[in-house]
Amino acid sequence: MSDIANKVETLMEAMPYLQKYQGKIIVIKYGGNAMISEELRSAVISDIILLHLVGVRVVMVHGGGPEIGHMLEKVGKQSRFVDGLRYTDEETMDIVQQILCGKVSKDLVSLIDAYGGKAMGLCGMDGRMLEAVKKTGDGFDYGFVGDITSVNCQPILDVLAAGYIPVISSVAAGADGAKCYNINADTAAAQVAAGLGAEKLVILTDVLGLLRDVSDPGTLISKCRVSEVPVLVKEGVIKGGMIPKIQCCVEAVRRGVSRAHILDGRIEHSVLIELLTDAGVGTMIY
Repeated sequence: MSDIANKVETLMEAMPYLQKYQGKIIVIKYGGNAMISEELRSAVISDIILLHLVGVRVVMVHGGGPEIGHMLEKVGKQSRFVDGLRYTDEETMDIVQQILCGKVSKDLVSLIDAYGGKAMGLCGMDGRMLEAVKKTGDGFDYGFVGDITSVNCQPILDVLAAGYIPVISSVAAGADGAKCYNINADTAAAQVAAGLGAEKLVILTDVLGLLRDVSDPGTLISKCRVSEVPVLVKEGVIKGGMIPKIQCCVEAVRRGVSRAHILDGRIEHSVLIELLTDAGVGTMIY
């Protein structure tokens, strides 16, 4: 009987959140271990479908770094990173497009369908949803890596209106004459969230969130104001690979997204725990 009571209590706790987010747009950037582990992938997909079924308008933006790396290995091409971003020459860009817009996108759509949801794959080039120019200005040459210059949300809204979960590949059409550009998935998710006026941006990653001491899980910073970020960067709390993730969250919030979250994709059902419980997990930027 206590087990049933606990389930009822959980549902009652979730109810006000379900009411709050009904009809609202939540953008989820999907990647990391949550994408590789079959168990975690199942949990994330189940979370997304549940939210969709109760009236939350979920938009998924995905990367596919490991899959791209594996394909490059198969063709005898070594992955190269410049300042944390994959250097993308013309041959690599072809592989990025094939893997992200083809294999990864179709696999995710099939998985969502298999779990009882309805999904439709979109590439940033579809309807020129994402336009970008060559990334420059910091002294590095990234090849065909782009900075987004505009977001056309209409294709996403059309898919949502038709009752599907949009699954967006982070490849953009060139606004400067290039055919297309490879876009960091965190950046793409933040830009899409801002363009849609999303209620929340959720970035799934491989760490607990923002930690004051990376070796001590007890130092998790659960809430962080945008105004606190420069100080935390100066103090060295925000560093390395966490810098671009936090910057994406800050950009989204500054452009109207209510809250941005960095969640540990290694925790089963971390999306539901964050959105539908009082406790929450990870770090919230607001």
